[in-house]
Amino acid sequence: MENKYNTWFHPYKPATKYKKKVAYFSMEYGIDQSFNIYSGGLGFLAGSHMRSAFELKQNMIGIGMLWKYGYYDQARNEDQTLRTEFNEKHFDFLEDTGIEVEVKLHDNPHVKVRAYVLKPEIFGTVPMYFLSTDVEGNDHLSRTITNHLYDNNPVTRISQSIILGIGGAKVVEALGGADTYHLNEGHALPAFYYLRDLGVKKSQMVFTTHTPEKAGNEERDARHLNRCGFFGRSLSEQELQKEMVNDGMINYTISALRMAKIANGVSKLHAKVATDMWKDYEGVSKIIPITNAQNQKFWQDASIKKAWSKKQVKAYKTRKTALKKDLFEEVYKQTGKTFDPKVLTFVWARRFAGYKRADLLLHDLERFKRLISNKKYPVQIIWAGKPYPFDYYAIDVFNHLVNHSKTENNLAVLIGYEIDLSKRLKCGSDVWLNTPRITREASGTSGMTAAMNGSVNVSTNDGWIPEFAKDGKNSFVLPALDHTLPVWDQDNIDANNLYEILEDKVIPTYYDEPKKWQDIVFNGIDGVIPEFTSQRMADEYYQKLF
Repeated sequence: MENKYNTWFHPYKPATKYKKKVAYFSMEYGIDQSFNIYSGGLGFLAGSHMRSAFELKQNMIGIGMLWKYGYYDQARNEDQTLRTEFNEKHFDFLEDTGIEVEVKLHDNPHVKVRAYVLKPEIFGTVPMYFLSTDVEGNDHLSRTITNHLYDNNPVTRISQSIILGIGGAKVVEALGGADTYHLNEGHALPAFYYLRDLGVKKSQMVFTTHTPEKAGNEERDARHLNRCGFFGRSLSEQELQKEMVNDGMINYTISALRMAKIANGVSKLHAKVATDMWKDYEGVSKIIPITNAQNQKFWQDASIKKAWSKKQVKAYKTRKTALKKDLFEEVYKQTGKTFDPKVLTFVWARRFAGYKRADLLLHDLERFKRLISNKKYPVQIIWAGKPYPFDYYAIDVFNHLVNHSKTENNLAVLIGYEIDLSKRLKCGSDVWLNTPRITREASGTSGMTAAMNGSVNVSTNDGWIPEFAKDGKNSFVLPALDHTLPVWDQDNIDANNLYEILEDKVIPTYYDEPKKWQDIVFNGIDGVIPEFTSQRMADEYYQKLF
């Protein structure tokens, strides 16, 4: 069978303004529920980008990894707390391209990497190539490299970067090469080293940094990376010295910023924060803002869209009630609790990480208790999200919420937070809670897709929110605070502000001023479309970065 996708091919003639050939490298993609190989926001964002690139007829391809066990599956222990399960995945919609490349890893010069194609007609993305080392002829250890997204073993993690970076660059070569190589985050950094040695110019390399978090800006020992084959060849001591920062370390972000022609942060605030973070390192490229966005066609409910575009309040409310019922079926199925579609429903749902503060509402337990037991103004609260399977602090927060909500009939913690549940939560919530510590959330795109479906953002003023929010008009925003304060003080102030906003503004508006609430809902959708749709974003990447 002749496969068109073993060369650079699109089912359309690329639009003139997008004719430059771009290869986009990302460790994870969230494209469809049936293709669960992502962990969170970075994947959702990359998936939306691939869909919009297809819709705009861009000359782009995606390069990713075929994770045999995905990220992990959420299950529960006997007492309802979180259990992490690793189950083998099968995706029969992927096709073997016949492209196989070899990468040198550690002392093994011949690790085979196969490329599988996800064709555009499957999910409406540009052609995407997923790499696997689970290939006949590889030794056992090599075959396990592509088992787990963000493997906990540091050596495996380094190998994953080499496979995505160098393996991916070689696959792009086999397809005919690209004009621009775009790294979505630093995971695929070895691609830049390998390409630079091939003579690919700096003007062809661009980079997106996604997080001010330490864990998201990997730093590893330079000599160890050299032994692993990270640079595509063995660097001399002198060459290594040039790449090192902070006592013999390689910082993936700094290296990428030095090799890229230009880089971007994922919101205006984040570009500022990132520029400030890396300004003391010489040779780093300029960091411009291209704010993250999400794919409207995929994420927005069609009936909500119709009711909003015609400003039909009744049709909107009828649909919202149906969407709430749909979400509450899931709540009932998982917890046995019957939620009421007439009751104001808050959702906190995203990747579980300490700085995102899933438990901020429980900061003052007496006050929280008052909030959830107010008969005049009833509320329902749902939490969902995936902690990293080895982040025991985040898992502890998750379990704390599970244990706390067990005895309350209007609180629920859901498992299985992937694309399907994410969609239902965004469509079925009235309020989307977003509580990261200021400057720590680079963008935070979940609030965008929530707003598209009429869920009102209640948020700290971080990430994309400053570009969107009109407090009291299309969202509710916590007052700014000094982010250099000790964490405990920040949490205290933010929690008090959150209780106040909910008690004095959000809840009374919903129950006592339904017309005003409806205005806020429609203003939220107005504010997010088209400004925070990935059509705008995919276009900006071509105009400003490529």
